[in-house]
Amino acid sequence: MFLPFFSILAYLLNGDNHKMKKFTLKPLPHDNLHLVHPQRFTIDYKNDLNPAQYEAVTSVNGPHLIIAGAGTGKTRTVVYRVAYLVELGVKPEHILLLTFTRKAAQDMLRRAALLLDTRCEQVAGGTFHSFANNILRKYATLIGFETNFTILDQGDAEDVINLLRMRLKYDTKEKRFPRKEALYDLYSRSLNTVTPMNQILAYDYPHYLELEEDIKKVHAAYVSYKKQHNLMDYDDLLFNLGELLRKNEAIRATLSDRYKYIMVDEYQDTNKIQAEIVKLLALKHDNIMVVGDDAQSIYSFRGSTIKNILDFPKEFSNCKIVKLEENFRSTQPILNLANEILKRGAPVK
Repeated sequence: MFLPFFSILAYLLNGDNHKMKKFTLKPLPHDNLHLVHPQRFTIDYKNDLNPAQYEAVTSVNGPHLIIAGAGTGKTRTVVYRVAYLVELGVKPEHILLLTFTRKAAQDMLRRAALLLDTRCEQVAGGTFHSFANNILRKYATLIGFETNFTILDQGDAEDVINLLRMRLKYDTKEKRFPRKEALYDLYSRSLNTVTPMNQILAYDYPHYLELEEDIKKVHAAYVSYKKQHNLMDYDDLLFNLGELLRKNEAIRATLSDRYKYIMVDEYQDTNKIQAEIVKLLALKHDNIMVVGDDAQSIYSFRGSTIKNILDFPKEFSNCKIVKLEENFRSTQPILNLANEILKRGAPVK
């Protein structure tokens, strides 16, 4: 047992003068340390989960794409992974869970707390919009707003647009002009899909193409009015968070350090801005897991794009893909029919 010690000592001594060399041992990165031995876990993850779910739950570091169709235990997998990270020794405040609805985040964290303990309820969880609101309440001054900004709901936003439409005298009967609802939809689509307004007009409102310049004037007035009165609509929350992360390296690094493990549910329903936010938050560590169904995307009218989930492995070249394919909800004949429809590309009504 003593031979290794003396071998090391002889190696450290420098030649005949016996001067000791100085070596600096670099610690392993925190993210690569398993802080708790698996045998000490209180939850029997291996027996509670099927092999694919277990692989997804215990795949901790680096980017992961979890393909999970309906009925494959997607929510269960996310809940167990929250508990696994906490039980592994990751501080709850270093975990970020982004979901499509606030209720979904609350339910997942509540279930994780029942599974493990109340530490899981301390995980940062919520929608992209609520997360953006929380961050902008601290850093809005860096993008030209005060931190006590007021949020406009859709009805309020449409009323502001209508006010500006009237001020610019585009409400006269002599000139057919888009109503406030159409203008709001147009501006929202352009922002969320990162698409020039003239393309949105050509595709969705071709009958208003000749009014493009006037429509842009109303939009410019709307943007200026919000800035002047310290207002943000729902779309601004995402756009402004993206601006904050893109333009402020120090804030980006701070947030990436704070949220060391990021999970995103229903990733197929995210838009381009949300995908960029996720990528910027994970910039320092790439510890990101997105969960979704590449055969289901129902919110394209809100700017979501299936390309986010399809292109995820390209954005993160060392991405690990796990497929949850065991269905707990449907019988095999139904699954066979659904798979055949998808294979043939037949329209589903």
